[in-house]
Amino acid sequence: MLPNLAQISDKVTPVAIADPVLERARSVADTYGIPKAFGTLEEMLDGAELDAVINLTPIPVHGETCRKILSAGKHLATEKPLATTMADANDICDLAAQRGLTVVCAPYNMLYPDRMQARRLIRHGAIGKVAFARVRSSHGGPASGNWPLDPTWFYQKGSGPLYDMGVYGIHEITGLLGPAKRVVAFAGITEPVRTVRGGPFKGKKIEVTADDNVLMMLDFGASTFAVVDGTFNVNAARGPKVEIYGREGTINIAGAPYGGEGPPLEIFQLDAVPGLGGWITPTLREVEAQTQRAFGLHRAILADHLADCVATGETPMLNVDHARHILEIMLMAEESSRTGQAVPLTTTFELPDREE
Repeated sequence: MLPNLAQISDKVTPVAIADPVLERARSVADTYGIPKAFGTLEEMLDGAELDAVINLTPIPVHGETCRKILSAGKHLATEKPLATTMADANDICDLAAQRGLTVVCAPYNMLYPDRMQARRLIRHGAIGKVAFARVRSSHGGPASGNWPLDPTWFYQKGSGPLYDMGVYGIHEITGLLGPAKRVVAFAGITEPVRTVRGGPFKGKKIEVTADDNVLMMLDFGASTFAVVDGTFNVNAARGPKVEIYGREGTINIAGAPYGGEGPPLEIFQLDAVPGLGGWITPTLREVEAQTQRAFGLHRAILADHLADCVATGETPMLNVDHARHILEIMLMAEESSRTGQAVPLTTTFELPDREE
């Protein structure tokens, strides 16, 4: 986040940073020229003149910290998920609405031009009625690579691959197809102990208490379904990140920069030319600059999106209602995995039509 904020210095200026380890906050503040450093969020909210806060705290405290930031009257960009309970998510939505504050929430994938182009194609009927989709939303887990910090907490209850990785796939497919109606899921622990394979904690044994293998099916109504995974068991994959199958064609999204091989976006149409079907790789030259800018900003794209929405008053593409719907899907997936039943969803959302 911090290294790339310099690219949008015309929009945002970092004025304060908080971390429970005050010396770390001071060190980072010195590195990036941030005037003030604090040991708690509360001290920062009271002691610095702020318009907005970027919330990069660990998953289990997102709800609490987001509420505090909004209660202080600050706009908010937060990492995913929005919270870990529906009560917290509802409070966050209510606070933002009551105080007229803008909230943007990761993941940020729906800001990428290939996803927005795919959404436009689907909405304009390029592949006909969507029947089903497959979404890969997983990797091998932090313990499988050279994670720079202790990866233990990723494998503990309150975290896990559903909240760390499954959230991306849910974000993408609901961003492309709209809100889901119900969810059914399977979940479990593949290995009770994981061994860290590389990095400074190589060889450490981790007791796994969170489900590390989750598979979900979403029902969007009208016989449109999607399968989404959220696991720490995908060590390699070559296929597209997202495949969407319609009655008249197929859309593949490779998922760059972290997805499969092949073009960023491909579409198969039954009648690509009269009487003949075939694959088409759309020319995305007009959006290549946008794509490179998005990849270059990386996670700072959250701050960029927030600044633009605050300045213009536009509804965020990464809006808080969508983030709440994603959280409900994950929570209800956990319930479904326990009960073996499909669980209805109660929340909904709308995304702005900027791709039109």
